[in-house]
Amino acid sequence: MKRLKLSASLLGLVCLSGAALAQTAIEPNASSQTQTNTPSQPAAPCQSAEYRQMDFWVGKWDLTWQAADGTTWSGQNVIARSPFGNCVITENFDGAPGNTLKGMSVSTYSKPHGQWRQTWVDNQGGYFSLHGGLQDDGRFILEMDRLNDKGPFLRMVFENIKPNSLTWRWQGKGEAEAEWADRWVINYRRRE
Repeated sequence: MKRLKLSASLLGLVCLSGAALAQTAIEPNASSQTQTNTPSQPAAPCQSAEYRQMDFWVGKWDLTWQAADGTTWSGQNVIARSPFGNCVITENFDGAPGNTLKGMSVSTYSKPHGQWRQTWVDNQGGYFSLHGGLQDDGRFILEMDRLNDKGPFLRMVFENIKPNSLTWRWQGKGEAEAEWADRWVINYRRRE
């Protein structure tokens, strides 16, 4: 019985509170009539400076590199802000006519981790997950996530970054203490 009285009392209190709120909503007092209650717009995502750190790469690029036999090969790379607004950068690489490699990547700044993340896939079954970002010396470095202790040490380095050109290096090493060595160096020239 006590439980029933307590439940009825709580129900009454809830109903009274609800009625008071409804009354306030229907009949605002004079002081609230002068205030404008517009809902605040959430801040647009991906607006901080970190999200602009890879803007140097956005554009249409003509590429050249030295093949193993010493000849110069060429290709193209188109880097764009994606339909996801300022949050994602997409890459579409085409190694033709010198190379059959075609691939794409998506890159974004991960605010919780304080670094950039990139995922690369290609027509040769390649998949790379990389992380990193802007270095104090002006280079932009993304290092491959190693899945285990036997995984390779690989990274990409963007350097000599200018408005219409840059150098990209794919580097590797056999063990953690070893020096990084170039495996592929591409010279970028902006097309437009």
